[in-house]
Amino acid sequence: MNGQGATADPQLQHFIEIESQKQRFQQLVHQMTEVCWEKCMDKPGPKMDSRTDTCFVYCVERFIDTSQFILNRLEQTQKSKGSFSETMSD
Repeated sequence: MNGQGATADPQLQHFIEIESQKQRFQQLVHQMTEVCWEKCMDKPGPKMDSRTDTCFVYCVERFIDTSQFILNRLEQTQKSKGSFSETMSD
């Protein structure tokens, strides 16, 4: 055995990470589209009126703001847990 079985190819790991990020992004876009469509589109027609257009803009902005807030909050939580466990192990 050459010991390489324990660690995967770094290029392969990077590729998998990129593809996972793409998949998460696509899921977010799909979710955002679904939420904003249900919220803003009363009656589909050949053209969007200005109220519907404005609703979509605000909906997308709020969705992005909310997603960013949640990500930042999770990151803070992970950092505080990490520093807490580091303190406990000292």
